[in-house]
Amino acid sequence: MTRRIAVITTSRADYSHLYWPLRELAACAGIDLRLIALGPHLSPEFGLTVREIERDGFALHARLECLLSSDTDVGMAKTIGVAVLSLADCLGALRPDLLLLIADRYEMLAPAAVALALRIPLAHIEGGEITAGAIDDAVRNAITKMSHVHFASTERSRQRIIAMGEEAWRVHRSGAPSLDHLHRGSLPARAELERSLGMELRAPTLVAWHPLTLAADTLCETDALFNALRDVPGQIVFLHPNADAGSRAMLERIRAFIGARVDARLFINLEPRSYWALLREASLFIGNSSSGVMETPSFRLPCVNVGSRQDGRERAGSIIDVPADERAIAAAVRTASGAAFRESIRSIENPYGDGRAAGRIARVLNDIELGPALLRKAASHDGVPSAVPSPGSPR
Repeated sequence: MTRRIAVITTSRADYSHLYWPLRELAACAGIDLRLIALGPHLSPEFGLTVREIERDGFALHARLECLLSSDTDVGMAKTIGVAVLSLADCLGALRPDLLLLIADRYEMLAPAAVALALRIPLAHIEGGEITAGAIDDAVRNAITKMSHVHFASTERSRQRIIAMGEEAWRVHRSGAPSLDHLHRGSLPARAELERSLGMELRAPTLVAWHPLTLAADTLCETDALFNALRDVPGQIVFLHPNADAGSRAMLERIRAFIGARVDARLFINLEPRSYWALLREASLFIGNSSSGVMETPSFRLPCVNVGSRQDGRERAGSIIDVPADERAIAAAVRTASGAAFRESIRSIENPYGDGRAAGRIARVLNDIELGPALLRKAASHDGVPSAVPSPGSPR
């Protein structure tokens, strides 16, 4: 019997992670795959990345406009509301057997809430992780508790999900699916990459910096970064910030920096193969992005992780954590650029998996038994007895 699986993608970041699970699901004869794009995917400001999905050959079931043209936290909150309205109609008509979500972006609260109301079982990738410096942490945990099937990137994340009260049979360690790009297909050679980027690469420093969504001033750590970057030698390549409150002001800082330095560039969007090839060619990664923590270890690429945004996330030995302080960042850059540090990380392993996550995810989604047993979750087995009201007590 065919099962209908809907997948939500909102941006370049999650699509890169979903690419190989989507390929696996599309190849399953018993799966009717329905892909829904919304948010930044449909925005020219963020590269109109829905076109990338179409170039890759995926058919879109729906395109849902919901991203407000805003740079505030109120805009973020209203985006969630608009997405809920659109998804209620879309998913209410589609009624998939399963809905697949990934990670922790705030707009993912919308499909999770709609699925809950419509009794659609949720499968969630990359739960159980910690990013204490961003609202992503609360979003991720909320989606975890609303989900019925879990795919954790690491064993520690798997155990954390179980500790949250989720039944062990629902929780699978798959690894992070973004790493599948290294083991499936091929990355462009350097000359091909340079042609597609329109620039000659000279061991660039990559910078990925996003607003700090848990802080009232989402750019409060930004001055320290840009002050330190002035003294970073060589070529610098900036990656476009996320669609969060403060992203437009962040872009103004990036463009001002580039305007004063001839060897700096900004890319609004890089398709996954080009991005991974750029990681291969880079000499250093600086920023507060999850990519710096989760993906750079696969290339033994030194990463200077700045500030509090990724606090709590598991790390390989190639990550140097520093506060958002100009001198601390400069010192970490010197350490990361040194021969001794590079030698010390030559044999590290990436804790986020072996690059074979997509197959594991697709097998579970193809085989898991549907029905009331999947939708109805057992009470938490945390050692605390369930409260049973005594006769005559308030209920």
